[in-house]
Amino acid sequence: MARIPSAAVAAGGLVGGYGVARWTRRRELGGAVLAVAGAAAASQWRERAGGVAAGVLSAGYVAAFGASHPLAKKVGAWPAVFGVAGVVALASWAVADRRA
Repeated sequence: MARIPSAAVAAGGLVGGYGVARWTRRRELGGAVLAVAGAAAASQWRERAGGVAAGVLSAGYVAAFGASHPLAKKVGAWPAVFGVAGVVALASWAVADRRA
């Protein structure tokens, strides 16, 4: 069975988490989407690139979530979310998915 690239899982978690939180007006639901996708991506990162790489990419995922908040004040919410999701996807691809 073909697997979804970890880059797509991670970016989807950031975009999907924000979208769910915004559309449902329930931040905890968005956080759940963010956490589940982050855990799934971390599992793939660990499997494909090892524990150290998974730790670094996981830290980047959390940092991207945090960075999207102040960035949103400058460029708007959706552009900020798409921007950080793109950075996380690129890092994930470069470190883990490119090898698969």
